[in-house]
Amino acid sequence: MTDATTIAERYIAIWNEADTERRRALIAEAWTEACSYIDPMMRADDREQIHALVTAAHERFPGFRFSLITDGDRHGDNLRFSWGFGPVDAEPMIKGTDFAILEGDRLKSVHGFIDQLPAAA
Repeated sequence: MTDATTIAERYIAIWNEADTERRRALIAEAWTEACSYIDPMMRADDREQIHALVTAAHERFPGFRFSLITDGDRHGDNLRFSWGFGPVDAEPMIKGTDFAILEGDRLKSVHGFIDQLPAAA
């Protein structure tokens, strides 16, 4: 069984991968065939839609990266971890916590929650 932090790191690597074909391969390795993703702003119901969400994040936030803020915590098929998102080499501007359902060591569903957003100007 893969440890929780390794699974969370693979997930973060997908969001940071700029190469389209490499990203598709990472998604295929990390996510089950039937999978879903939802957070307060986005939803995806399969691997292709997940890929589209990650592509949109790269386009909307060039130069931003995700980082793992906490180690993964696994209980059976449940996983949680916290992440940050912001410019490279800077304190994350956005922080969140994701909860995942696993099938073996692969992601079946991820539910994302936003913990911190920048203050409105």
